[in-house]
Amino acid sequence: MPRMVAVVGAGPAGLVAARQLLREGLHVAVFEKSGRAGGTWAYDPRADADDPLSRDPGAPGAVHGSLYASLRTNLPRDLMGFSDFPMAGRVFAGDARAFPGHREVLAFLDAFAEESGVAARVRLRSEVVRVAPALGHGERWVVAWRREDGEVVEEVFDAVVVCNGHWTVPMVPKIRGIDNWSGKQIHSHNYRTPEPFRDQNVVVVGFSASGIDIALEISHFAKEVHVADRYSKDRLGKIALYKNVWIHAEVDCIQDDGKVRFAEGSVVAADIILYCTGYRYHFPFLDLDGLTVDDNRVGPLYKHVFPPKYAPNLSFVGLAYKTSEFRQRFFTATG
Repeated sequence: MPRMVAVVGAGPAGLVAARQLLREGLHVAVFEKSGRAGGTWAYDPRADADDPLSRDPGAPGAVHGSLYASLRTNLPRDLMGFSDFPMAGRVFAGDARAFPGHREVLAFLDAFAEESGVAARVRLRSEVVRVAPALGHGERWVVAWRREDGEVVEEVFDAVVVCNGHWTVPMVPKIRGIDNWSGKQIHSHNYRTPEPFRDQNVVVVGFSASGIDIALEISHFAKEVHVADRYSKDRLGKIALYKNVWIHAEVDCIQDDGKVRFAEGSVVAADIILYCTGYRYHFPFLDLDGLTVDDNRVGPLYKHVFPPKYAPNLSFVGLAYKTSEFRQRFFTATG
């Protein structure tokens, strides 16, 4: 009888990991909490309206996706495919641009899942709530998952591959004096379109990929956009190409009068603080010892994949993000 493997998550990492496991002749079940495969590339127009900082990711109805409507890849399609299922030279959703939008990437992932046979192994609306060593079953694993009707079911697997992604649970810095802030705070996890920022003075905290995209997009609607970036000491001041965008050093504090003070001494009155400060790893379903998330680094892991205590029956695929995501996931999955 083939060994049984549970894959947690049907994003790019989960799909390619499942494909490789199927090629090895293993029985695979892919658990996906949402209603479709694609992971972070499945655009959801909803946002956590009642929790704009998404401090409670486990709340009923919490939104998983973090895409905004206009998002395009920041890697060319030549690097977005898998080595034996390229994206280059092919069009999947009518978007042939070198840097396509998220709908094109999602259509690519759908095509990959269908052609590889993984789509038939994905259990949609199946939330994994607990993964733990199965007592009395040797090195096997018990996976408890919640069906769409709310019933929790337990199954025993020979191995588990964790592919739940890391673009969902926001990191929100603690700003000194934030209790004096009477304006709105939102994390980019809940940003979708720029129109709600019309005629507002906005402080954008962070100027990495999403911070750059969002700051420049909302500048077409906002009154002023002030970007706080700890790495921009050599380029402070107004951005020449934009009439209403300024770069500052990191936020120092919120003053007693509610204004935002930056580390270089400038002060602005703002209506909204928009955090583009990244995400943290989050594994609420793992019930085991010896695995930590310290300074947003998962460990101990061999090659960022196998925890020595539980290897090879427990593994993590797709953790690294300072890399070419799709190529990295393919080679990680294949060893």
